[in-house]
Amino acid sequence: MVKHQPLQVYEKQLFVSFVTGIYGCRWKRYQRSQEDSSRWECTWFIILCSSFLLVLFWAYFWLVAQNDFNEFNWSVYNRSGAWSDETIPILAPTTVGFSYITFLMILALFHISLGQQLNLYWVHKIGVLATLFTTISGVVSVDDIWGDEWDILLVSLQSTAPFLHIGALATVTAISWLVAGYVVRRDRSNFQVTVLVIYIIILLAVYLAPLTFSCPCIMDRHTLRPRPDIIGRRGAPMLAPENTIVSFNRALQNGASSLEADVTISVDGVPFLMRDRTLRRTTDVGKVFPARQFEDASLFNWTEIHSLNAGQWFLKSDPYWTVETLTARDRLRIGNQTVCSLVDMLRLAARANSSALLDIRRPPPEHPRHRSWFMDTLWAVQKAGISPKRVRTVTWTPDTDRGRVRGLPQSANEKLSLEEIRQRGITSLTLHYSKASHTDIQEYLAHNVSVTVSAVNAPWLYSVLWCSGVSSVSSDAPQVLRKVPYPIWLMSRSAYRFIWFSSDLVSIALVIGIFCFQNYHMIRWKMSGMQNYNPEQIVLSAVANRTNRDLNVMKEKLIFSELNNGLSSTEDISLFPENGYAIYSHGGLGD
Repeated sequence: MVKHQPLQVYEKQLFVSFVTGIYGCRWKRYQRSQEDSSRWECTWFIILCSSFLLVLFWAYFWLVAQNDFNEFNWSVYNRSGAWSDETIPILAPTTVGFSYITFLMILALFHISLGQQLNLYWVHKIGVLATLFTTISGVVSVDDIWGDEWDILLVSLQSTAPFLHIGALATVTAISWLVAGYVVRRDRSNFQVTVLVIYIIILLAVYLAPLTFSCPCIMDRHTLRPRPDIIGRRGAPMLAPENTIVSFNRALQNGASSLEADVTISVDGVPFLMRDRTLRRTTDVGKVFPARQFEDASLFNWTEIHSLNAGQWFLKSDPYWTVETLTARDRLRIGNQTVCSLVDMLRLAARANSSALLDIRRPPPEHPRHRSWFMDTLWAVQKAGISPKRVRTVTWTPDTDRGRVRGLPQSANEKLSLEEIRQRGITSLTLHYSKASHTDIQEYLAHNVSVTVSAVNAPWLYSVLWCSGVSSVSSDAPQVLRKVPYPIWLMSRSAYRFIWFSSDLVSIALVIGIFCFQNYHMIRWKMSGMQNYNPEQIVLSAVANRTNRDLNVMKEKLIFSELNNGLSSTEDISLFPENGYAIYSHGGLGD
């Protein structure tokens, strides 16, 4: 006989229900358990942690790779032949996947801290696997299409390492609560010792990580060199079509002290500005000369090239999402742009008292100007009326042809030793940021070799190179860099050491305090004598102290274990009517 009275009055646990409900679809109290998680669920937790770390790495990569989004789109264009912003299909799922995995990771950690059994819902398991495989496929694809970009991760650490260290320190310190609860509150085992040892190793690695940092902006303020000059790389291509007069004007208006352009020689010997091998992407050659749209741009004569429109593509494709910011007058002017000749660009630089950096592409062997391209370049410089000393050239040719461009300062686009620089008569280097280390820059500067670093569009990268001492940077975004009047952060070595030691000491104190607190709590629980309990102890303790939450949990486990096992016909459940706590009767004793 069962008396129809409530077995127990439970406190509402809304937060626990929220955590277990979303993570494992266990919304009801009887669905939850505080038993150890199964090996299968522990495996899924490891998969979740691995997915989180991989997605975190993937998201960080794309965060710092914003500096080179245009280069990525150009790489995809060279493979597919179609120009579009290929970063959007990557960034959107990356943001969603990172948010989703991070949310599940937080719920899993709350499970552990609350002592709840891990039981990831099957829908989430599918979502975790989908996110994991999508991220892996993305990493493989980027490695194939854009493998050189991985270098930006190491470069970015020169700016972000001190802040990532603080974040990692806070994370491992917070995790000590979970580790202490697992190691201290249970009977000792080899696996627990292994977990503790691994945690201590990770903790020590985080504490000592700053020993490996190489951050140029950790320096004395009085040793900071002047602000690097900004070179408008193809003008200001985010504000106007690249390599056009409008683009170069915009660059000068936004503080560029020099202009950089890609030079190609036409079939009749006229140097003009074009980055691509063909005219397809930045002109309407497919409409005007459909049968020749895949031909090399240098195989057109200047009359044919000058007849092409070089602005409409920018308005239609909106490669940098900036067209909406243009006025109607600007759009009309951009829409009427034609391919710019080298003479026109140099004349603009001369009027603005600016200098020029020329990336000259030698014509193919079948080209009639294959041997005289350097004379065509010199002719354009002389015709423009600009001083040859203000024009630097970076040729895409072997060094055997470099000496032919006489009268123009020579620059190399590869890292060279000081001996090679002297032998070749090179006055400056133009290096990609991934090839220009802080040590190399300091060595070149010490021997009066000017260094220009290219593809610098992000303020953090500009700040790092400023602290490194470079004299100039080449940028697609002069309008962005002009808003950086000072390095984003600059700190003396003594100040950073103080922050480093202080944060480590605070972390050590918190970890030790957490382990001591967990150990003290465990000792009190053992001294209470309730670690081994039976129904009689529960009833007697409940009568003496009806507000003990630990007893409520133990009684709940006992009651539901009995219900799950099934009550025999001779068993019944009755209650103390005055306090509402359950007792059990066996073998007819309760009748």
